[in-house]
Amino acid sequence: MRANCKWYEHRNRGLMSLIFTVPQSHCVVIERFGKFSRVCSQGLRVKIPFLESVRHVPEWGQVANKRGMFIELTEQQSDTPPRDCHTRDNVTVSANASIYWRIVDPVKALYEVDVLPAAISDTALNALRSNIGSLDLDTVLSERQRLNDSISNQLSQVGSKWGVHFTRVEIQELRTSDATADAMRQQMEAERRRRSIVAQAKGEAEQQIMLAQAKHKATVLLAEGEAKALELLAGAELKYLEQLGTVMDRESASRILLAQKMLESLEKISGNPAHKVFLPNDLRGMLMLNDGPSHSRENAQ
Repeated sequence: MRANCKWYEHRNRGLMSLIFTVPQSHCVVIERFGKFSRVCSQGLRVKIPFLESVRHVPEWGQVANKRGMFIELTEQQSDTPPRDCHTRDNVTVSANASIYWRIVDPVKALYEVDVLPAAISDTALNALRSNIGSLDLDTVLSERQRLNDSISNQLSQVGSKWGVHFTRVEIQELRTSDATADAMRQQMEAERRRRSIVAQAKGEAEQQIMLAQAKHKATVLLAEGEAKALELLAGAELKYLEQLGTVMDRESASRILLAQKMLESLEKISGNPAHKVFLPNDLRGMLMLNDGPSHSRENAQ
């Protein structure tokens, strides 16, 4: 009975070595006498026993393969370990990244590089360190997307040799030392104070400008109003003088208008009780209310 079981097991192993199934989105690399023969994609496949063998990649671990033989063609994610990098202004930054990639040429992925996952991780870390070293700390912290694109472009040049397409690179964490973090906080507080002072000064300057503009506008409007009032007043006096001229001669009308102006001036001068007003003795002479030249000639006769 045991002999029969062993015979069945041996026959099944022979069939497994002859016929096998490749899962979807996977492939298998077949070697003949240790040399590359072909790539078997998804589906039912056949290989020649003893002459052909499946290339196993146990050194890849659980990355981009199943059971050590089925190479995954779907997009993979690899997280790099943290690494200390130095920025251009000599600040130490601990950084790590997530790399998204997929195998597009299994032959190059197996034969052009020793251990693909390890090579991808080391290359990404080196690219991360070199790109951070070319930038200041402020640029690294504020322009992370620019850093991601730069690393991705650098990896794409290497990936074409390894049969790998890098989809994107995302920096997960950028960590500085406690002393650097304290200095950054102090710098941020100083920057906020500076912006507050600048904003306050700008607001006060704008307020002064607005007040000056409003004052200038008010002065212009007041001057225009006074000019208009004087124009209207002059027109009214001229009309009044013309109406007086219809009932008396022009010289008498002018003396009456002048006397009226003088009385209005005296009224304004004496309007404040606290002011001392000195009136002339001969108001009649000042007002020029005499009878004119004919009266003087009669007196002379």
